[in-house]
Amino acid sequence: MDVSIVGAAGACGRQLAVQLLERRVLGPDARLQLVGHRGHRSEQELWGLHADLSDAYADTAPALELVDDPEAVDADVVVMLAGATLSTDPTAPADRADLARTNQEVFATYADALAARRRPPLVIVQSNPVELGVHVFADRLGPARCVGAGAWSDTLRFRRELAHDLGVRRPAVRASVLGQHGDHLVPVWSTVGAVGVEPADVAREVARQRDGRDLADLPDEIRTAKAAALARIAEGALATAFAEARALPADLRAAVKPFVTHYTAGHTTEVVTAHAVADLVDVVVGGREVVVPAQVLLDGEVEGLRGVVGVPVVLTAAGWRPGPPVALAGDERAALAEAVVV
Repeated sequence: MDVSIVGAAGACGRQLAVQLLERRVLGPDARLQLVGHRGHRSEQELWGLHADLSDAYADTAPALELVDDPEAVDADVVVMLAGATLSTDPTAPADRADLARTNQEVFATYADALAARRRPPLVIVQSNPVELGVHVFADRLGPARCVGAGAWSDTLRFRRELAHDLGVRRPAVRASVLGQHGDHLVPVWSTVGAVGVEPADVAREVARQRDGRDLADLPDEIRTAKAAALARIAEGALATAFAEARALPADLRAAVKPFVTHYTAGHTTEVVTAHAVADLVDVVVGGREVVVPAQVLLDGEVEGLRGVVGVPVVLTAAGWRPGPPVALAGDERAALAEAVVV
């Protein structure tokens, strides 16, 4: 099975290429297309990346191919990591509307090219806004052929924070984040569990962290915490920014710590971003069926929702289908409905 990384020269694209090769997700008889933008810096940088990856992984790597034309993208799985990102300058305005306008054109260019192929690929969107990308690709290729990896990234972060609080490793934690990849993420507190921790102890920890908080208030809580973190970063108090983020409840930490990381790491959160996508590519290439939270375009299949939102899906090489029903609490169901992007 062949994979294309659109935006392979960017920080996240490079990380994804490395992680796929490190994990040996693709066999030596497969192809990994590194896709850049003709005439732009990314096209030049891909030559060096291609050479570096070839030298490092010559023993086990698939065929590595350079592509600079959307019409030449030809793979079973296409990962969308191209497009503009928010500035890492804490004094610059974070204009997500402008980001959406810029990236919608990028999404549409590749979606139109892929739709013209005889057999459309499965597309995994991780460029922001994830929901917009899913909408554009799903409109052209069909809803089942496109998933957004943002909900899985958020889930990994939420599980990591809960694991820390419960004194276990992340694989022991059962938890999901649905909704949007942003301020309207929806942590499903009602289903949190952990192997090796008594349910009563988990319940006490969840109650302590929630402390009567309703998910209807979470978007405002996230925005307030982000603003406070940004102020700390702008004044150079990086240790304080991280310390204050670490003192938040797990759901707020899962949303705010990546924001702090974005403004302090010199790049975006490329390691975990690529890690989440590599997980999904591994599932598809391996021919498995796994239930994961992902952004998809719904037409009433889950909770009667219509639009793009993160929900549990069964991911396969053929696309996605709705996952097993989840018994959501009242505020979780309301927050999920509020998170739908139409």
